Amino acid sequence: MSAIDRLLSNYSRQVRLPWSANMSGKQRVWFAVYPPTEERRVRARLPQFEALTLAANHAWIAVDLTRLLPEFLAAHKYRESVFQNPRYLRAGSDLELSAAALVKDACSREEADAASVVALTGLASLFDFMRVSSLIELVEDSVPGRLLILFPGEYAGNVYRFMDARDGFNYMAVPITSTESFINP
Repeated sequence: MSAIDRLLSNYSRQVRLPWSANMSGKQRVWFAVYPPTEERRVRARLPQFEALTLAANHAWIAVDLTRLLPEFLAAHKYRESVFQNPRYLRAGSDLELSAAALVKDACSREEADAASVVALTGLASLFDFMRVSSLIELVEDSVPGRLLILFPGEYAGNVYRFMDARDGFNYMAVPITSTESFINP
């Protein structure tokens, strides 16, 4: 079984479990963790994640952050200077706020309720420009159902490492891995 097949299988089990309504925002976040080299394969199989979610009687709302950085740069008032000397770009908090606004907008849609999954993709395109942990802290209390983070990186000992490069962060999210059957309610 491939890593993506295992990830889909583990996600299927997780999304079918009963959902507690009395959970904090931090506990309503799911990380679908897979090797960064599998990013394109995971993205190609997003329709299967959606189908599994719908089969479990949950709504699916997708948020793709892939275009966020180029759109942010195109609108930046100093874009010409940034393109001439990119090392001076300090997008961090502004980019995180823009990403958070997209996620919060999805969470406030009519179809977003306590039984919905908001799926966040495209984080790899923001690598080295913002921290995933900061983004999650900005949006966790806005999530009515579950927030599924498609996370290219690794998970070990309650620590998530984005793109296998940054120092890890300890987060209370539920890990759904591509390597083992690890399921939490």
